[in-house]
Amino acid sequence: MKKLLFTAVMLAVVQVAWSQHKAGYLKAADSYYRQADYYSASLYYEKYLVTGTKQASPYTYNPYAAPGPSDRVTTGPAADEQQAVYQLADSYRRLNDLGKAAPLYEKTLTYNNNRYPLAAYYYGICLRSIEKYDAAEEVLSAFLAKYTATDNYSLAAEKELRNLRFIRQQLKKDDLSLYHLHKAAGTLNAGGATYAPVWADDKLLFTSTRAENGTAVLNRIYQAADTVAVSRIPLAQSAKVHQGAASLSPDGNVLFLTQWKVVDGKKSAAIYISRKKNNDWSTPVILDSVINTVGANTQQPFVMPDGKYLLFSSDKAGGQGGYDLWYAALDANGKALYAKNMGTGINTIADEQAPYFHTSSGTLVFSSNGGTGMGGYDLYYSKGNIEHWETSVNFGYPVNAVKDDIYFASKSHTANILEDVWFSSDRSAECCLELFSLQMTPPPPPPPVVEEPVVKKDTTTLVDTILRTRVNEAIAIQQIYYELNEYTLSASSYPALDKLADVLLSHPQMEVEISAHTDSTGTTAFNQQLSEKRAMNCVAYLISKGVPKNRLQYKGYGSSKPVAPNTFPDGTDNPEGRRLNRRIELKILKQ
Repeated sequence: MKKLLFTAVMLAVVQVAWSQHKAGYLKAADSYYRQADYYSASLYYEKYLVTGTKQASPYTYNPYAAPGPSDRVTTGPAADEQQAVYQLADSYRRLNDLGKAAPLYEKTLTYNNNRYPLAAYYYGICLRSIEKYDAAEEVLSAFLAKYTATDNYSLAAEKELRNLRFIRQQLKKDDLSLYHLHKAAGTLNAGGATYAPVWADDKLLFTSTRAENGTAVLNRIYQAADTVAVSRIPLAQSAKVHQGAASLSPDGNVLFLTQWKVVDGKKSAAIYISRKKNNDWSTPVILDSVINTVGANTQQPFVMPDGKYLLFSSDKAGGQGGYDLWYAALDANGKALYAKNMGTGINTIADEQAPYFHTSSGTLVFSSNGGTGMGGYDLYYSKGNIEHWETSVNFGYPVNAVKDDIYFASKSHTANILEDVWFSSDRSAECCLELFSLQMTPPPPPPPVVEEPVVKKDTTTLVDTILRTRVNEAIAIQQIYYELNEYTLSASSYPALDKLADVLLSHPQMEVEISAHTDSTGTTAFNQQLSEKRAMNCVAYLISKGVPKNRLQYKGYGSSKPVAPNTFPDGTDNPEGRRLNRRIELKILKQ
């Protein structure tokens, strides 16, 4: 009897001890969670949930980035085990460890209550990131069927469903054998995060949270000769400040870099400048308010190859939402003269980050989580110039994967931007970005496009199309031809214009605008002048057929309104796209 009593007492003591430990773990977890220290919170939520069980809770890793202002937590303490499970899932998600977050979100869906209306949405995102596409589609569809609000979450869930369709299309592409993807060697991906590659001749600069002497450190800038011998760059680095993405001036003597710190879970980032002194770099100095706006985060600088402009990402006011891409004009000393938003062709209501420009192909590359893509951050590209960029295009798979792909640098000196690329992705990691290289062999050129002769059937169809066209609706007249870089009408264009003249003469109230468009070959000024003369010659021909001049207008748009890509994603020429862009359009101004 004494032995049984002793055992009962000991069990009661152990139970009290377990309860005290659980309460302490929960209190610590909630405290870290409120401070947005999700790594520490995850450790203590694990301890709380497994205390008194036979489970273990080994979870260690080195987060690569601090949370931004949008990640601040406003919820209160975990009231019970259900709340602890949900907040542990949320911590893993914010740490980009979606594989660990997924089963926890799934568990919250079994609670049969309405405490966690967003659990299904986050669970769907996790399933997509671990490549369970059918399950993700099922969960997200169920979320939208049950979630009655029309807000950012419902819109994001709809976008995720579009992403899933895009992913399936990309995985079935017939040119995947042209791509050759390699994860960088362990000397570069040496634990923690490794990202933001920058090439300076044969030297690679990058940012990493790798451990030094067995101790994890903050984000620091490293250099590697031939991707082998890795060391920190000789730059003054505070023990309390992170250093992120960097960019070199064309002469290699000026370094623009991101520095940030985290206070009470809030990130504060700005762009700094450092100058080379012999083999060392000067102490970084913060750029003025033209770049760094008080109360906003500014980061990820990129100096254009001519040294005249600085591209960067910022969440300051005046953008489309979230982080936007901006550009600033620089004087000879690297001082910013003014800064402008890069516009809606690039920026979305979500986040755009990590700008890069490839000189040989004239291509802007950046990362965004605002468009339809593979999921998370995807890499996009756009053609244009500093003040005007064409609508951006997703690189697709395998440049992008179903997790985050961000930071891009090409070693190519040809128009094929994907000839030799380095970028960052967490596609094969639980949590952190790693460096990858990718090479793409360009496909063989397509056969030359032969213009079909105009036949009567085509011109008859043209008449029907014109008569069905509504006011202010533009239609392309593909049967009008010019010689390359010429504005004189070819004889094969006359039948189509004759038919158009007949329509106008038989409908005396009709007024039209003839516009001409070019592809992107040649300068902007040349294309503008060429298109105006082509449109003017069309109008002149119609006037010669008796159409009154006051019923005709002409405009030239140059290459500003493409209807198809002028190049393939790898930078090689797209003849069919250019052919479609070289067109004459008809707009009915008045019926």
